[in-house]
Amino acid sequence: MISFSQALAFGLAALIIIVIPGPSVLFVVGRALAYGRRTALVSVVGNELGALVAASAVAFGVGAVVERSVVLFTAIKLCGAAYLVFLGARALLSGRGHVDVRTDAYGRGGWRACLDGFLVGVANPKTVVFFAAVLPQFVDRDRGGVPLQMFTLGLIFALIALICDSIWSLAASGTRAWFGRSPRRLRLVGGAGGLAMIGLGLGIAVTGRKD
Repeated sequence: MISFSQALAFGLAALIIIVIPGPSVLFVVGRALAYGRRTALVSVVGNELGALVAASAVAFGVGAVVERSVVLFTAIKLCGAAYLVFLGARALLSGRGHVDVRTDAYGRGGWRACLDGFLVGVANPKTVVFFAAVLPQFVDRDRGGVPLQMFTLGLIFALIALICDSIWSLAASGTRAWFGRSPRRLRLVGGAGGLAMIGLGLGIAVTGRKD
């Protein structure tokens, strides 16, 4: 297991990285604007479960393969980007229908929202590469159990991200509720969430490694 000093040092580094808005934040904000608080929070849970899978992959060596293989990195990146564009397009199309702000819009709650978040989280190659680059720096090889140490650090990262991303989603859904006083404005903000997810997907698709 890891020591308290390891956990504290990594936790501070992870917090600095997490609080800066990135793909995960844009994803949950887009979900909150498009579908509401419940879907956004469940999507956050799914997204962090995906991050845990990424941490597990790194702990057992898969992350190093992704870090070194341009083909594998690009394939995973494009799959994740395509899925984000799909989610954004679906949010835009759903926005044409009736919206009831008192409930989770369009019924995108429960396991379906969690699955959406999980697929986005697990298909984000930047998360795998980040874990592959950062987790080993906080491992104490003298303590043994390196894979378990790395997984534990990944779990700490996921828990911090769960809290921070939930705060972002609550803030965004609160704005959505305010706009919900006007059905037209709510449709517009839901469409903005869909466009945010599409933009995020396209941005991930065109950025990354060139080597």
